[in-house]
Amino acid sequence: MDASSSRVNIVLDAEHSEKLRRLAERTHVAPGTLARALLTTAIEEADPSPRNVTALLDGIEGAFEAVEIGLAEVTEGNVVPLEDL
Repeated sequence: MDASSSRVNIVLDAEHSEKLRRLAERTHVAPGTLARALLTTAIEEADPSPRNVTALLDGIEGAFEAVEIGLAEVTEGNVVPLEDL
């Protein structure tokens, strides 16, 4: 990996993981290679305007609740500072 790239780990649910595996099998490429290509295309085609980004984030099931839980954990001190990792 060169200095201009970075690694991102993405966890898929069972349904999407299976779909990716089947697509990769049909196209004769590794699932990771196909996932990278699909994600790159989605990022390139995404409209970065704030309205569209907000709509995209609002469409992620459970995201708002996860943020609220995280904020509550920070408020309660249930976190590990980055420098301690």
